[in-house]
Amino acid sequence: QVQLVQSGGGLVQPGGSLRLSCVASGVIFRLYNMHWYRQAPGKQREWVASIYSTDLTNYGDSVKGRFTITRDNTKNTVYLQMNNLNPEDTAVYYCKINFGAGYWGQGTQVTVSS
Repeated sequence: QVQLVQSGGGLVQPGGSLRLSCVASGVIFRLYNMHWYRQAPGKQREWVASIYSTDLTNYGDSVKGRFTITRDNTKNTVYLQMNNLNPEDTAVYYCKINFGAGYWGQGTQVTVSS
């Protein structure tokens, strides 16, 4: 059974940083591409970043230069380091693995507010 369990997130002031984690189980983690998405209230889910099994990374324009996606295959974990956060980054963040039809984490709230 494939499962993604997220942690991290919370409330941070503008300009602050947060790190999200997503632990995968039930798959050979190192073989699969991992992604982060986010969904703000009243908006569609938006792709944020990807890291491939080759360690190649890709970012959405709105987070490029501020967010960093990494993976630790020894811990079956993907991370999203978010720096210089602004209120527009407020959303529920989800991790996703490209296994089968795709599996999602449970989501974690990130709120950027003073």
